[in-house]
Amino acid sequence: MSSHKPTLILVHEPEKACLDRLVADGHAPERAAEISSYLAQSTDLAPEFDTLAAACDRGGLAFVPVELDDAASTLTGADPSTTLVWTLTDGIAYFRGGAAPALARLGGFKTIGADDSLFALCQDKFRSGAVLGALGLPVPQAGLARDGKWLVEPPASTAGWFVKPNRLGAKIGIWPDSRVSDLGHALELSRRVFARYRDDVVVQPYVAGRNVRASFLGLTPQTGVEALGIAFVESGADFQTMADSLALYGDTGEAAKAAGEYLEPELVAVGDSQPGADAKIRRIAERLIQGLGLRDVFSIDLRVEADDTVHLIEFEVCPGLPCFDFRDYCRAQWGLSLADAMAQTAANRLMP
Repeated sequence: MSSHKPTLILVHEPEKACLDRLVADGHAPERAAEISSYLAQSTDLAPEFDTLAAACDRGGLAFVPVELDDAASTLTGADPSTTLVWTLTDGIAYFRGGAAPALARLGGFKTIGADDSLFALCQDKFRSGAVLGALGLPVPQAGLARDGKWLVEPPASTAGWFVKPNRLGAKIGIWPDSRVSDLGHALELSRRVFARYRDDVVVQPYVAGRNVRASFLGLTPQTGVEALGIAFVESGADFQTMADSLALYGDTGEAAKAAGEYLEPELVAVGDSQPGADAKIRRIAERLIQGLGLRDVFSIDLRVEADDTVHLIEFEVCPGLPCFDFRDYCRAQWGLSLADAMAQTAANRLMP
């Protein structure tokens, strides 16, 4: 790769590459398709690569989208002094995107986003929760089960528990019965998850409240939590299942739209009705930035109760940039399209 311009390299793992690798590793094709669907932002953003290239060009940058399997060879031919690496898709287990920031660090490249250690941490919900708890953040305690056996027993809970995969990269409960009232059911779900996906499950006390997404893009390196976009995500459901997720993104999302089965959740600013909760979430984000090292681009998922009690569920270092909520955030906070917001963010790092 050669360019006289400063260059933004966007590294992404395509759904198809992941699916083929999972099938070759013995996963059933249907399960592999479900797992690889978490990489749908690669599918959804690819049609806009020309738009991104044009936006970068207006800012004096070259834009090079690179599939993950080509990242090492592409970076070998790039100039670290004029190249910025932005990793679109993460992963350390089923997905491999976490290798990209590590490769960038190895080659001495500037990056957008957190360092590679956080790419690994956020993909293991049990370990991530332990670190967040040690930082004093309001994250539910968790147990861990594998194929019907406890590795760590969960705490007692009068409200029941919530069961979710540990490393599949999502907060979803997979099935509608993922909220359970007895721990025997939780172990049964762990057997089901292990059989289908080869994953452990995190078992946390169920926490009440409305689902909240906090989105962040640091258009300049000096941008702080004042730029956080914090919104209730109103889908009409208590939590998202695998079926809900499949209907929102990627090829399955497009099929759902074509069939008239796609219903985009409503976003409502938390600060409009619960300014106290909004302020708490900004303090949580500040703690994550200072204590954990989040920067540039990330999202946080939370539950907020009517009395402003806030529960931190998880953070993501590779938020779904082409998803409806992040596009809305770019428009509302920055007055920019996704492509222009990405291009300006990159330009402000390469040409401050």
